[in-house]
Amino acid sequence: MLRFSLITAGLLLGTSALAAPAGDLPLMPWPAHVERPAKQGALILSDNLSVSISGDDLGDAANRLRQRIALQTGWTLQPQTDKPEKPTITISIAKKVKPQPLPDSDESYKLTVDANGVNLTANTRFGALRGMETLLQLIQNGAENTSIPWVSIDDSPRFPWRGLLLDSARHFVPLEDIKRQIDGMAAAKLNVLHWHLTDDQGWRFTSKRYPKLTQLASDGLFYTPEQMRDVVRYATARGIRVVPEIDMPGHASAIAVAYPELMSAPGPYEMERHWGVLKPVLDPTKDATYTFADAMVSELAAIFPDPYLHIGGDEVDDTQWKNNTAIKQFMRDNKLADSHALQAYFNRKLETLLEKHHRQMVGWDEIYHPDLPKSILIQSWQGQDALGEVAKHGYKGILSTGFYLDQPQSTAYHYRNEIVPQGLNGMDIIADSDSAQSWTFSMPRLKGKPVEGSFTLVKGVSGWRGFIDFSGKSRRAVDNIEWRDDNQVSFTVDTWMGETRPVVNVSDDKLTGYFLVGNARYPISGARLNEVPEGIQPTVPDADQQANLLGGEAALWAENVIAPVLDIKLWPRAFAVAERLWSAQDVKDIDNMYTRLQAMDSWTTVSVGLQQHSQQQAQFTRLANNADTVPLQILAQAVEPAQYYTRQHLKFQAGNYHQFEPLNRYADALTAESATVRQMDKWVERLVSDAEDTESAEALRHVFTRWQNNTSDALALSESNYQLKAIKPVIQEVDKLASIGLRLTDLVARQGTLDDKEIASIQNELDNAAKIQDEVVIAAVYPLEKLLRATRNQ
Repeated sequence: MLRFSLITAGLLLGTSALAAPAGDLPLMPWPAHVERPAKQGALILSDNLSVSISGDDLGDAANRLRQRIALQTGWTLQPQTDKPEKPTITISIAKKVKPQPLPDSDESYKLTVDANGVNLTANTRFGALRGMETLLQLIQNGAENTSIPWVSIDDSPRFPWRGLLLDSARHFVPLEDIKRQIDGMAAAKLNVLHWHLTDDQGWRFTSKRYPKLTQLASDGLFYTPEQMRDVVRYATARGIRVVPEIDMPGHASAIAVAYPELMSAPGPYEMERHWGVLKPVLDPTKDATYTFADAMVSELAAIFPDPYLHIGGDEVDDTQWKNNTAIKQFMRDNKLADSHALQAYFNRKLETLLEKHHRQMVGWDEIYHPDLPKSILIQSWQGQDALGEVAKHGYKGILSTGFYLDQPQSTAYHYRNEIVPQGLNGMDIIADSDSAQSWTFSMPRLKGKPVEGSFTLVKGVSGWRGFIDFSGKSRRAVDNIEWRDDNQVSFTVDTWMGETRPVVNVSDDKLTGYFLVGNARYPISGARLNEVPEGIQPTVPDADQQANLLGGEAALWAENVIAPVLDIKLWPRAFAVAERLWSAQDVKDIDNMYTRLQAMDSWTTVSVGLQQHSQQQAQFTRLANNADTVPLQILAQAVEPAQYYTRQHLKFQAGNYHQFEPLNRYADALTAESATVRQMDKWVERLVSDAEDTESAEALRHVFTRWQNNTSDALALSESNYQLKAIKPVIQEVDKLASIGLRLTDLVARQGTLDDKEIASIQNELDNAAKIQDEVVIAAVYPLEKLLRATRNQ
């Protein structure tokens, strides 16, 4: 779990030189413009600070600001008068607007802190709310006092649509948990809560017209209209829109249970407990279907004031359509060539209903069709190429691919995910002076078809470059090409699966090895090609068309998420997505991001009330049967949950891919990545480049020794709870790796080497340790591999 100390805060605030473009203040998202005065200083705060707001009524915002300052400082603030004479914090709003946030709301603000106090100005209430979060991030408890550094900030977002999808359908989320995530969203300057309210496994809101939806298809877990209005009020007060989603015409098993007469096959239907793409689909040829849709839109429009309403539209299994004689005849009569055309017909009628209720349509990639008006908004789970096509044809779009936070992935992967599709800039053009080699690959997965394609490595005058072609997808450039010996090469590429690192052997015209997808290894096979294959170029909209890209949304799908671990999955990683959507495109320094993310982890725990730490402690306490969870915390330094969809696919193979699979494993309590392993990787790189770096060597020894000393306590816990027994081999492997780590650290520090036999033996140990155990991966394997490679006798 990421930690942030007051010492780190002091370092952030005390450094005089600003890194460009993001700097040394604990701010996230990083503002558009930050200036520090030549003569740096700080505004000292005390418990008699006061707040003045003019220009608009922000309701309870001033009290919330004071309450959070009290939380951050530990003070009991002195009462203030209604109109303080010399307020510590002055907030001035230029124009009074309606409290309801809209897609074009002005969120810009200016914040100045100097010896005279804090001055926050904004055109509207929404900018003021964003600026207040920045101000709270700046308040620091230092060695001598509580203060705010002198600074001048001029800030506005890069994209207007910065969302978070919460899935209440797969696993129900109580209202208090939803409100807490709204507080987190406000802290991260996210401004759209996309509330996924229906799916195959449950219908989660009361309908007056169709009461059987909750009576028969909710397991008694649903929201009343007043509860949903309460969420809207709560979000509105924090400048956040709420966009509800009803998934139609697919993902409709819950509708089928309640109203089978609306479906394309007669049933009978039962509550769906398994995950996946399922067959029940609404019948687009029945008038009753549109009566139902009209009622749903009408009821939601009365509760949710946002101009947009999400109709889903994704992953329609057309089996029932193809097997229904009446539907096939309807398609012939209406000259609908295929299922996509039938779905477009359904969506056109649905769009008319939305217009009647003054709502605009949002839907997933599958709703994109030239017959629909340009007023619709496409949310893309299929990636930048699909989004680029949308933008090129004049439709508005937002991106979710690469922002799926229910998938354990490194924060850096999400942070690198750029909304605007990027071209190759000719790097895949092979010059006469280049030497190129191309290889096919096939990567079988635990569920679904193998991932297939080819990659090409090119040696040019300036070194190695390369690109990869996944079947059916556009060509991507690869990075970090490293020849580990004459036959083994690795490189990295960000894919829809996550950060992907092939580690492959290319001898004898055969390809072997594995692709490291996130932290999970997938063995591959392949062969050398005689020539460089043709590839698909990325779809890149021009500058004018890029204006159609409105932003993006992080998504937290709930197959592997329940309320007791909700915050662990979201925070603080969601801040990296928020920064990608708010900050300038060139704010992309990974190390700088992680430093500020550590600050956000601490700040949100104290100021915002997010529960990523307390939830993990609760899960560890349950697993340990003991409040002393230190052994599990130390073990967590070495391990991570298996990344990508690996965990879901393992559950599928075991027959446990369903709603009642308990999410009570050690893996469920872990954050997506180990901060300790990430730091170890840096210590290893420093030590390998400079064997006399005693500080890095000592830091590594300290970690490995801690792991060794933890073994007996962790093993004792694993024997005390059946839910922990499956990680006993993980504890034993971590102990072995600690011994290997100590030996390799000493070898590298004294520039010693190992013979090939010893290297092969240790590599075999590391390969065994890299295997997935109970959905957990020992991530510490990879810095150890770097140490091992450094002991090779060159």
